Order: sequence, then structure tokens, then C-alpha cells
Amino acid sequence: MTSTEQNPDLEALLDYIRHTRGFDFSGYKRTSLTRRICRRMQTIGVDNYIDYLDYLEVHPNEFIDLFNTILINVTTFFREPQAWEYIASEIIPTIIKSKQRTKLIRVWSAGCASGEETYTVAMLLAEALGMEEYSKRVKIFATDVDTEALNHSRHATYTTKDVQDVPPRLLEKYFENVNGHYVVKKELRHCVIFGRHDLVQDAPISRIDLLICRNTLMYFNTETQSRILDRFHFALNEGGFLFLGKAEMLFTRTHSFTAVDLRRRVFTKTPNANLRDILLSMSHLQNLQTAPEMVDQIHIYEATFEIDPVAQIVVDSNNSVLLANKEARNLFNLNLRDLGRPLQDLEISYRPVELRSRIDQVRSNLRSVTLKDIEYPTSEREIRFFDIQIIPLLDENTDKLLGIKIVFIDVTSFKQLQNELVHANQELETAYEELQSTNEELETTNEELQSTVEELETTNEELQSTNEELETMNEELQSTNEELQSINEELRQRSEELNRVNGFLESILTSLRAGVVVLSPNYHILIWNRKAEDLWGLRNDEVLLQHFMSLDIGLPLEPLKIPLRDIFTKQSDYYEILLDARNRRGRAIQCQIICTPLLRTATDIQGVILLMEEREKLDD
Repeated sequence: MTSTEQNPDLEALLDYIRHTRGFDFSGYKRTSLTRRICRRMQTIGVDNYIDYLDYLEVHPNEFIDLFNTILINVTTFFREPQAWEYIASEIIPTIIKSKQRTKLIRVWSAGCASGEETYTVAMLLAEALGMEEYSKRVKIFATDVDTEALNHSRHATYTTKDVQDVPPRLLEKYFENVNGHYVVKKELRHCVIFGRHDLVQDAPISRIDLLICRNTLMYFNTETQSRILDRFHFALNEGGFLFLGKAEMLFTRTHSFTAVDLRRRVFTKTPNANLRDILLSMSHLQNLQTAPEMVDQIHIYEATFEIDPVAQIVVDSNNSVLLANKEARNLFNLNLRDLGRPLQDLEISYRPVELRSRIDQVRSNLRSVTLKDIEYPTSEREIRFFDIQIIPLLDENTDKLLGIKIVFIDVTSFKQLQNELVHANQELETAYEELQSTNEELETTNEELQSTVEELETTNEELQSTNEELETMNEELQSTNEELQSINEELRQRSEELNRVNGFLESILTSLRAGVVVLSPNYHILIWNRKAEDLWGLRNDEVLLQHFMSLDIGLPLEPLKIPLRDIFTKQSDYYEILLDARNRRGRAIQCQIICTPLLRTATDIQGVILLMEEREKLDD
């Protein structure tokens, strides 16, 4: 099920791409797919999908740019280092220990893009086994639908920026510096096989011990994700591991995979799965359930969503507060520092109701407890009422208690309605019609609440879809950011060049023996050099942008009005005058003034330049 209504013109374009180039984008999320295609259409100046289809027919080379835009290849070495540390310390040793020395260790890097994550796992395996054992026992299959990205991966050549996240020891050990670029050594590349593979259409690679598919599933809609996960289940050996990206969760096919470490998105193949169902699913012969109940670990880490309007708190098996959503924090004056603290140390353990004994009861009986109509005075001197549910979180297979969820359902409105109903019953004889109206309102409210409950059941899946969409947009922004960095570098170089030019101009103005004043067409002062300061005793910051004719200096300005006007009106292009004046020391001088236009072009006057030079006044 897609999150947006399908556009017939878009579907026609996708169908054309599928039949002419073999790329099937029908399973991709329409929101991100529409955004990427529209970005390409804007680049070439096309307004709608039909015109773009015609453009592709006439310009077949456009397919290359279109696929590069849709297939976002954003990846790095050791992306999310904590997850890779877990793979290196826990998962790879487990795989090696479980495999006989005569058996190959098979790894599949699906959606490998430009190969950084493929070579990351290769380095970790080489570190764990040693290069000699690695060469004999490891086979890594790296696949992607983007042929251009695969060619880049095969060359295994990366820039200094690309390898900045590789630990220095591994960089020196597994890379060679060739002409300023870093090339993966042949010994490491020898065990890696690159090939084009469509996760939706092509048969999966089999007998895999570790399957890496990070931030790839999030581009597909829910139904397509389910089909791909069934293929992954078929591909993995019993006990094989699936490593996903941080934005991806197994809300579908939870019966096929079990979380090993949910925070790092590592899952293992569930044993004794129904192979017939998986094969039927992969052949499109069976409809899939797209939103089965999540595994218990998801209830521990992510069952309480931050934006859920119902206040929820989760405590772990040690009675420490594990999670509290925004509504709970605001309602009970909690903050993020309270997470991890024992519940008994917090006010909420006894207000609005004593919770510790009830939690102990739930812990003993493993049954939910519901407390009705609990009063809670708020800071606004109002009384709110809550139904409090204390629910055990159990492991499905072992019935082991994983934690306890406490849900505070605000029933203040219900309480108010009940009070109104009692009051209406007391006045039944004189207010029957009013009571009838109230009952109808109550029925309407119940229907709305029922609808709200049904909507809340789907909120979990919608939030995951939104998270995947945000991650997609994040990678798009990362790609755009790299382009902006190049533009910023060009702007920085131009700014440095402008600073040099400004410095050069400043040194010229400072070195001139004559006073230099530059006026705008409005007679505002734009430049006032040091010699002008020395002549008239006014600093640059005192006269800048001031009207020249309003200055009170020892120079008579009235004789300059007409010459300046003639220059601005293009009636003259040169004027020279000798005026009697007094300099800043009060000494009588004669000032020679030369007026010339400041030209932007041959005909466009940008201002007037005044050159002022002191002449000794001769005594009469």
C-alpha cells in the first residue's frame, strides 16, 4: 500500500522505463520517487510526466542522468561506527565459530552503491581471519541495480575525503596511495564479486551467512519490502544474520526474523520457518500480511512513541524508567535525565496513585491491572481523571517478563459526561428533551473515540514510513550539501580575490598626496581618504554616507554645486578650480580641486571623483 494516490501519468512513465530499460521502479515509494523525477524534470525544463516520456524517447542519454538521480548512492566506510563495532566484536566471531574450516563464509552486500560498505565488511573479515584464511574461506557478493556505481566499486578507487572514516591502521594496511587516490589492495578485492542484481525481480543469492542491506529497503513500499525480506529469508543459512540501516525496521515478516540487537538493526533468521509460504510469497502466489505484531524487543525500545497523545511510561525488569514519551514528561514533570532512574525515586511512583505495589502485583501474576478514574490535580488547579493500565511486556516464546508499560488514558471528558448524565437524570421530569440531546451527543462522542482508537492502531506503521522518508530526504540533502560545499569554496576564493583588490585600492588611496573624495549621484560621500582627513580634520567614519554639501569644513562648497551638477548631467567631463580655504589647523590655504566623473561604463556615470591638493596662499 502506497502512502499517496497513484498518478496515471507517472505510472505510464514507470511502465515505459520498465519495458525499454529493464528498471522496475513500481515498488518504490511514490513520495520519494516523485520528488526525484520532478527534480530531474526541473533541470531540463519539462513540466509534466507525458512531456518527459516524450523527451526520453528523443534523448536516450537522459536515462543515465535520470537513474543517477533516482538511485541515490550515499554511503561511507564504517557508516555508524558503533553498529560496525558490534558486527566486528559479536557477529563475525559467531559466524566464524559456527562454520567448519572447509566451508566458505558467504556474505551478500545488497545495494552496495559505490562499494564502501562492501570493503568495510571485507576488512573486518580479513582482520578476524588473517589475510591468508580470508583469501581461502571468504566470498563476498556485492550487488546493485546501478551499473555506473558497480563500475566505480570494481575499480575500488577513493578520494582522501571518501576514506576519512577508515581507521588509520586499516587504511595503511588495506589501501595503496596511487596518484593522490586510495586504491583497495588486490588481496582484499580478490574475494569480492560485483554484479548487477534487482532485489525485486532477480532470484536471491543462496547460502548466505551475513546479509548487509543498509538504507535500501526504505525506498520501497510496504508490499515490496515484504517480498524482498522473504527473498532475504530464503537466501540466509539457518542462524544467518541480516544487517539493516538505522532507519529500517522489520514491521513486516517479523515471524521470519528475530532481533539480535535492535538498536544496531541486526536480526537473525528465525529457524523452522515455513519454506513453502516463503516460496509462494516470492512467486506472488500469496497475499502478505503487511503489519503483523512486532517482536517484544520493539515494545522495549520503541513501543512508546514520542508524539503519541497518550502518556506512556515503560520500566524495565529492574524497575528503572526506560522510556517516557513527551506527553508523560509534560504531565508528570519528568525530564530526559530521569530516564534510567529507579521508579521509586520519582514522584510519579506515588502520585497520582501508588504504583509500586501494583507493579509488583503485575510482576508476580503477569497480568494487566487497570485503575479507573484516578484523580490528578494539575498545576492549573484543575482536576483531571485517568484510567491507568499497567501492562506486562512478555517474551512470546518464553513468557519471560521483559518490562512493564504504564499507560495514562485521560478520561476527564468521560468523567464530565458522566456527571452531566447524572445531573440530566435528576432533572428528567422537567428536562427530557435536553437529556435526549445529551445522549445523542454521547453516542456521537463514542463513535469518534472508536474511530480514534482504530487510527491509533495504524500510527506505528505510519511513523516508521515517515522515518524512512526522512532518512531518504536526509541522504538527498547530503548529496545536495556536497554540491553546496563546492560552490562555497568558489565563493571563498572570490572573496579572497575581492579582499586583495580592496586592499590594493586602499593602499593607492592612502599613498596619494592629494585628498580623494568620491560622491554618489545623490552627493553622498562614498570615499574619504586619509589626505582628506588631514586637510579638513574630519575622519572617514564621521563623513561616510553624509551629504557633501552639508559638511562644515574650511572649504567653500557653494562654487562646486554647478560643476558637480554639470558632470552628473553629462554636460562636462572635467572641471578644475582653485578656492581659498582654511585647513584643519586654521591656516589660510588655496585648494586646487579637480572634478572628474566616475564611470561604470562609457556612458553610465556612477559618481564623481574630487581631487583636492593644498597650495600655499600667496600674500597680497
